[in-house]
Amino acid sequence: MRVRGLLLIAAFAVNVFVSGAPVHAEEPFSYAATPGTLPKHVRPVAYRIDIVPDLAKLATADGKEDIGFTGKVEIDIDVLEPTDSLTLSAQALTFGSVTIGGMPAKVTPNAATQNVQLQLPSRLAAGRHLLTASYAGKITSEPTGFYYMKYDTPQGERRMLSTQMQPDFARRMFPGWDEPVFKATFTLSALVPATFSAYSNTLVAREEPIGTDKKKITFTTTPVMSSYLVVLSAGELARLQRTVNGVDLGIVAPKDRIEKGRYALDASVHVLTYLSDYFGVPYPLPKLDNIAVPGAIDTFEAMENWGASTYVENVLLFDAASSSQQTREAIFILLAHETAHQWFGNLVTPAWWDNLWLNEGFASWMERKVTDHFNPSWKLPLRANATKEYVMRSDAVRTSHAVQQDIADGRAARTAFDTITYDKGYAFIRMLEAFVGEEKFRDGLRAYMRKHAYSNTTTADLWAALTEASGAPIAKIAASFIDQPGIPLIHVSARCVDGTTEATLRQERFSLNNPYAEKRTWQVPVVLGRPGVAGTQSVLVGDAPARVTFPGCGQPVKANFGDAGYYRVQYDDEAFAALARRFRDLDAADRTNLLSDTWAMVQAGRLDIGPYLDLTTQLANEPELAVWQSVSATLGNIDGLLDGTKTRAAFNAYVHTLFRPLLARLGWDPRADDSAETLLLRVRAIETLGLFSDPDTIAEARRRFRQFERDAKSLNPELLTPVVNVVGHAADRQTFDALLRLARAAQSSEDKLRYYFALANAADPALGARAIDIARTDDRLPSGQLSNFINQAVDGSDDPDRIWALVLKQQKQLLARATETERTNLLGYAARPSANPRTAYEVRWAEGSRASKAAQFEADKSADFIEMRAAIKPRVVPVLDAWLKARKTR
Repeated sequence: MRVRGLLLIAAFAVNVFVSGAPVHAEEPFSYAATPGTLPKHVRPVAYRIDIVPDLAKLATADGKEDIGFTGKVEIDIDVLEPTDSLTLSAQALTFGSVTIGGMPAKVTPNAATQNVQLQLPSRLAAGRHLLTASYAGKITSEPTGFYYMKYDTPQGERRMLSTQMQPDFARRMFPGWDEPVFKATFTLSALVPATFSAYSNTLVAREEPIGTDKKKITFTTTPVMSSYLVVLSAGELARLQRTVNGVDLGIVAPKDRIEKGRYALDASVHVLTYLSDYFGVPYPLPKLDNIAVPGAIDTFEAMENWGASTYVENVLLFDAASSSQQTREAIFILLAHETAHQWFGNLVTPAWWDNLWLNEGFASWMERKVTDHFNPSWKLPLRANATKEYVMRSDAVRTSHAVQQDIADGRAARTAFDTITYDKGYAFIRMLEAFVGEEKFRDGLRAYMRKHAYSNTTTADLWAALTEASGAPIAKIAASFIDQPGIPLIHVSARCVDGTTEATLRQERFSLNNPYAEKRTWQVPVVLGRPGVAGTQSVLVGDAPARVTFPGCGQPVKANFGDAGYYRVQYDDEAFAALARRFRDLDAADRTNLLSDTWAMVQAGRLDIGPYLDLTTQLANEPELAVWQSVSATLGNIDGLLDGTKTRAAFNAYVHTLFRPLLARLGWDPRADDSAETLLLRVRAIETLGLFSDPDTIAEARRRFRQFERDAKSLNPELLTPVVNVVGHAADRQTFDALLRLARAAQSSEDKLRYYFALANAADPALGARAIDIARTDDRLPSGQLSNFINQAVDGSDDPDRIWALVLKQQKQLLARATETERTNLLGYAARPSANPRTAYEVRWAEGSRASKAAQFEADKSADFIEMRAAIKPRVVPVLDAWLKARKTR
């Protein structure tokens, strides 16, 4: 599953990071030893599930109310030892008749554990038995379990049914063993309107008309799989199809937008072919659908249901009239992510949620590997620095946690879908592959797939396969990065000794605003090189200092050469000065990495901001998007420290000197021969100049926006998002109203989100206040984007604490409109852009923050970031001010 922007929930059990203790080393998979809440003396073998929704109510549902359904299930079970009671997962289900082995069972629900106990009048003998149950449940308007979406079409409102079962929501649709270790087959049937098409994990076995306006659809039986992979999607849908190596590959979408699925279909062909070869195991099902679900869902971007992945429509459908290179990339990358899960997660499944990163970290790594193979001009490995920097900020503060963490139950598993699981997992795997070598790493994964197909695993099983393939101490390295939180900091010093350069490396823990961080050590595979000199050297740095020698003297030494490592680097003064002098001779990955590490040292109070700014003066004619992404992100972080200071105007002027020449070189209008990187670099230049109040850029964006209002075809799709973002940030009341009209009229999720988020970006605090009113009252704003929209309103404002005060005052009304997920993260997101210690205090103690442990942790995490910026501000601003004044006099 891919979480939207990785902003689902970042809450974790408090004991995970209070104790600081690493997770204990695992043993290979054992059914009996696998954690969970369900007894293991009974195992499901095969489910047959029949679902009957209330179709009359579905036809008129307003997008907020629940809809009823009834269900019947037969489950073949293996009883491993005699028993007179069974425990199953079930939530919000009411039961009619339940029998086991022909005996009636007494049903006792337990809402606290989301289980039901089935008590029998006599003992059930060991062996195969049949469990039958009739029951009723709810189809909700929130995308958890069995849900529906209401959406607009040119022909009027329509509704679609779909499911989201991960991690523990299958129990809302049918009773069963809703934990990943309990694999079984599933045969699903459902009643739907006659006008609907329906899709599930497998092909349709038969359709039976029921009267004139309904039909029953039955699907063929699945392979053995975990319950969270079951899917049912139904609606007025159409399908694009292609056959690839015998697999029926499809893109499914509402009929009125199916033609927007052609790019995704082409991408899917490439992805499926590559992965079948890479894993050495052909895709095992007869078909694979990728299904577009309309709306803007807060809990996920996509879900890897085996044979039928579901996607929020704006990351699957490409509209040539309004979609850009950014959308093109997002679609390809996400298709690669979910298709990789068909092997890593579906064919081979982690036994319990503590190993979720085995799913998500590997899919996040593979998504970039596949995409780079087919689109090398996008330079995704180079641009991976932005993802790594994002997770490193989270991993450096007090509220970090280990990649592999203790998970008590399915509800706790929901909190694990965060940037540490996805992005640190990805960054570590990338580093490990670079250390082992691509071929040996692939051989290890192939052996892992073959050995554990249709079964479950733990991390230990993977390390064993990679160790056997590579001969490297995989488990030793992995444990230090996966089983404990935090980031290693490698100190580098270099000196000339008898005509050779001797580099000395030692490590400590890197942290931000965490003076009492527990001391830790890692086994760090460090790659060293020298600018302009062929060849690198690698060394594993542990507790003791390590020394590496290079022939000759006079060439600076650069650590994390190639930027594939997950660690920070701090150089002594002489080594840093030597690298800074050769900055332009470094490859793009190392220029990006040096900039990122230098800013991290500023944040940590290990370095003044002057050396970082000095590096930025060397960016004239810089060609690489990755470098500009890094710099613009850091400049935005610096700008966030300047609220209410006189330094902001001078700093804005300096940013203009960096980005105006870049935009002048690129020009405003896309050209036919523009590379993908050029298209995105132009967007970066326009948006950065606009957000830093460059008058010429704002004037040109406004001119183009006025023309776009008269003629929508006048604005190139590649410029649509940057233009509306710039005019939104600089908006007056008239422009704000124009963006609001566009947002409310938009039918596609991509357009709706583009315009709503542009107006939320308004710098004028009065318009920011209007954005909060929209969040509180506007039914056209996708509810699943409420907390993200509010975060944007605070982040874009020239007075973020004023907008935060409005959110705090109206928290009850806003939280009442929020989804279950957003009630956890809304206040934390709204406070996070601040650098005011008072805001940190307020978000920690807000009523909404104290409503649950998850919400409290999200608030604590935001408070950590706020306090970090508050601590940085008095250190950075005076030095920045002096640097700007000194530069002006040169």
